Amino acid sequence: MTEPAPETGGDATAAAPAPSRRPADRYGTKPPVRRRWIPLVLGALVVLAGLGVAYLGYQKYGPKDIDAEQLGYTVVDDSTMTIRLKVTRKNPAQPVVCFVRAMARDGSELGRREVLVEPSTSGTVELTTIVRASARPASGSIYACSGQVPRYLRAG
Repeated sequence: MTEPAPETGGDATAAAPAPSRRPADRYGTKPPVRRRWIPLVLGALVVLAGLGVAYLGYQKYGPKDIDAEQLGYTVVDDSTMTIRLKVTRKNPAQPVVCFVRAMARDGSELGRREVLVEPSTSGTVELTTIVRASARPASGSIYACSGQVPRYLRAG
């Protein structure tokens, strides 16, 4: 004997399970993986990288122990120039040597002089020096300043 077929009248989709639930019923569900530590680690790396860049910028462009500024220059004659400069030191008791130079129009160096900035009570010192040149100078500049004064410039 055969049994009668179930009646399919009415809504056919109501009897079938929802397709979105079928894979979960068949294979089970895995709990979602929580990775809250990833944004925290990435945030910490960004902060550390920013601090590193700030430190390097401060080292390169921050305040210096010795800072020199050219205030002006005057061409005296075909072989002489005067250069005015201002030197600011972090430690005014420290002697400093600055290298100034006379230059031609094309930027080549025509003359150079080492200038000793003696220790003083003031952190900023203004001075004028004479630079001899091999030809008529067109401009003057401060090449560099250093706290390592050569022995032959030191008094005593």
